[in-house]
Amino acid sequence: MKNNLKKFTNTYSNGFIPLLLISFLIILSGVYSCSSNMYSVQDDVTLGQEIEQQIKSDQKQFPVLQGHKEVKDYISGLGNYVLNNSPYIKYKSVFPYKFEVIHDDSTVNAFCIPGGYIYVYTGLMKFLDNEAALIGVIGHEIAHAERRHMTQRLTSYYGVSLILGLVLGNNPNILGQIAANLFVGLGFLANSRADEEDADNFAINYLKDTKYYPGGILNFFSKIKEEQRIKGQTPGDLERLLATHPLPVDRIENVNNKLKKLSPKPDSTKGLFQSEYQTFIQKLPK
Repeated sequence: MKNNLKKFTNTYSNGFIPLLLISFLIILSGVYSCSSNMYSVQDDVTLGQEIEQQIKSDQKQFPVLQGHKEVKDYISGLGNYVLNNSPYIKYKSVFPYKFEVIHDDSTVNAFCIPGGYIYVYTGLMKFLDNEAALIGVIGHEIAHAERRHMTQRLTSYYGVSLILGLVLGNNPNILGQIAANLFVGLGFLANSRADEEDADNFAINYLKDTKYYPGGILNFFSKIKEEQRIKGQTPGDLERLLATHPLPVDRIENVNNKLKKLSPKPDSTKGLFQSEYQTFIQKLPK
């Protein structure tokens, strides 16, 4: 009995526990990869802060608008309207939420990084026709933050290596390293089709009880399809958008089906605020 106990103790002390731990972590990472998230909410905030600093340092690639307070206030006002008028916003008091304008008329896009840092291109603003479409896009980006899509994707991508690094202490500055890698490869911009559909659904939820038509994002989709039809291909200014925000037909169908289920059914001719939007467009820098 004593010999068996001694053998059992020696086995554990010679590395069985670390091996058992590693096996457990590998299994755990597999579970996490199935749309779960191994990051904490505070990690989203920290990662977002890291990436925001790198965006600020690269004005050539991300020329954040300088001056033009009325334009910045307008975009922040739309973003804060969503945050303040929807009961579905979960992390309003946790995420710093910041809305920025990128002065680039050649790019039709908007993107979100963890923690609620949202960037809207002037090219997108000039591409759209009405305020409901723009706030629909902003609501969509807020949904990416609220649903924590990026850190979910990172959980699947880094998996075992990240978990082991954190537990074994090999990567003390792991979030900073990840932020740098994401920034260099622009990987933080790419969304999956599932994430896009999820963000569309939540954007509609955010806006369904507000003064805006909750399906405004459909106007955005329609303009994209029309541009493709007229030119016979995807125009260059839309390439980055569709690379980071895929637009398959079933995504459009999903939005239409979601709107049909709302009660009362929203009127697509109301809540667009088109004239107000055209006034705003005149304030954009040339």
